[in-house]
Amino acid sequence: MPDVPIVQERTLDEIKNEVMRRSAKRLQPFNHVLPQDVEKVVSSLVSLDKNHWAEKWVEVGLEYEGKGDALATAGNLKGAGEAYYLAYDYCRIGRYPCASTSGKKQAYRHSLRAFRKAAKYFDVPLEIVELPFRGGKLVGYLQIPPGVKTPPVVCHWGGVDGWKEDRQRANAVLHPMGIATLVLDMPGTGENSVLYLDPDAERTYSAWFDYLAQRKDVDGGRIGVWGGSFGGYWAARLAHTEAKRLKAAVFHGGNVHFGFQEKWLAPAFTRGASTYLFGPGSMLEARSQAVGVNTMEEFIKAVGALSLVDLGLIDKPSAPILCINGKLDDQAPIDDIYLLMEHGDPKSARVYPRGGHMGRTPGMPEDEITKTVTKWLRSRLMP
Repeated sequence: MPDVPIVQERTLDEIKNEVMRRSAKRLQPFNHVLPQDVEKVVSSLVSLDKNHWAEKWVEVGLEYEGKGDALATAGNLKGAGEAYYLAYDYCRIGRYPCASTSGKKQAYRHSLRAFRKAAKYFDVPLEIVELPFRGGKLVGYLQIPPGVKTPPVVCHWGGVDGWKEDRQRANAVLHPMGIATLVLDMPGTGENSVLYLDPDAERTYSAWFDYLAQRKDVDGGRIGVWGGSFGGYWAARLAHTEAKRLKAAVFHGGNVHFGFQEKWLAPAFTRGASTYLFGPGSMLEARSQAVGVNTMEEFIKAVGALSLVDLGLIDKPSAPILCINGKLDDQAPIDDIYLLMEHGDPKSARVYPRGGHMGRTPGMPEDEITKTVTKWLRSRLMP
């Protein structure tokens, strides 16, 4: 299928300025970049073509991968690991927000390779686990803190633009707590080819819970889940459908009912998504790819079936849930948190009154929300 462009709400100059602003503050997706590299890429961008975007970031990424290869050969393991991680990060930016064109798909493949090279040098060893599933496989990254006997496990994932390779910042807080982590791709993203609306999408999670229960080096009876952004839905849903197997679930910046309705989605896809680098059209593109549709009309028609109200789950018993988001989020309505709190078992919640998507608040440290979430998870998994 030929690469099909989508409407871009921001101009090239606006995007360049936003890239420089975010990178200076290490904001998503520019969390690990170096200023000189960003300036090099920004100055070379001449259009909004997606393959052009991917190409320019990948050029820098491959340079760092080459440096990593040379440093590894020379025995400089620390330097090699750092170079490989930079290579991954630049290639990841190249595929951002999703691998929707030929160039972005190639950028994603480069990012996977570089990440797995970098992972060989992580302080907490990373195991690539592959589970047979429906004629294919599911892929996850399991990390068990050294010296910790049968720790609890937090399974966590992001949304349509943050994939399993992008979850190391959360892991860096969980591992020192003595908690193992299993990071996954949400349905329809990364290496998870089972689409968001596929009847087997939920099973891509329960298969991992089955797997953890069989391992001897983690405690499969103490599992928590943490879903972010559009992936937050799955944490809330699993808290109800897997209530007996989960000890905790974090619903972070997601939707459960109102966020799947046309009244919310139409404005969000046309004039919302203020935190999306390219504008709301790119959020529609990324979500549509995960769901398996092509237009906003198809998306709105399809996702209503996901509502926890319509599925009859909202009043069912659930595992303990922490609801967390910003009151001003224009990607996921705060009303979905209030809805969860008004039904079923009591919930915990933290609403940031001046916060946008995921609760991010101007002037607030970037890691404050991560600390809040991980502290709550620890209280539920390690009482």
